[in-house]
Amino acid sequence: MTRLTGRRIIITGGASGIGRATARLFRQEGAAVAILDRSDNAAKAVAEEIGAVAFGCDVADPASVAAAVSQAAKAMGGLDGVVNAAGILSETGITDTTAEAFSRTVAVNLTGTFLVIQAAAPLMQAEAKGTIVNIASGVGLMPTGPGSIAYVASKGGVIAMTKAAAMELAPAIRVNSVCPGAVETAMTAGQIRTAAGDPNPAIASRYALNRHAQPEELAAAILFLTSDESSFMTGIALPVDGGRTFH
Repeated sequence: MTRLTGRRIIITGGASGIGRATARLFRQEGAAVAILDRSDNAAKAVAEEIGAVAFGCDVADPASVAAAVSQAAKAMGGLDGVVNAAGILSETGITDTTAEAFSRTVAVNLTGTFLVIQAAAPLMQAEAKGTIVNIASGVGLMPTGPGSIAYVASKGGVIAMTKAAAMELAPAIRVNSVCPGAVETAMTAGQIRTAAGDPNPAIASRYALNRHAQPEELAAAILFLTSDESSFMTGIALPVDGGRTFH
């Protein structure tokens, strides 16, 4: 398990959910990992567990991002990979979403992804080779129905921005996005399980595989797009959604 030996990779949102599962897998594959998360204590706990470094970071704050990315690269002796997994969920529809809530969702999910790319790209270009994987969402490809207007808009923006960044940063840096379906994390637990703790059939029925995903299944896709196994892929939006976008 050495697909990432010698790589130095920042993972935002690495203290929980998909980010944490990715950090664990990347360390197993030989990468040096820096976890950036708004929860400084949680990030440090995961870093201690897997042998990584951790830095507190609010991805919606340009100064915080610039400082954390610089510190992470210095701690690892360079930077040649980024996984943008930090994000928040908003479930309200058009009439119930305030301008403040919409702006905050976009600030974290879309602007935060941009700020990390902006801070990391010059450092990665100095290495002449790198990868960026952005966590978008299946709803950015095909919304599930009414509601979550801010979240859908932010993740659709991540998909479009991924394509633009892939063109601008090529050939030195490959930029791709992963579009998950329902994944069992602390953020989504109230949706994908019933009050009794069973899988929510209303969610599972949307998927050809008739179930939700575990974070480790998304981490495997992120590993693929970060490794040389995807060396001729850039600008894609990869659905990892159990078949929802065609089902």
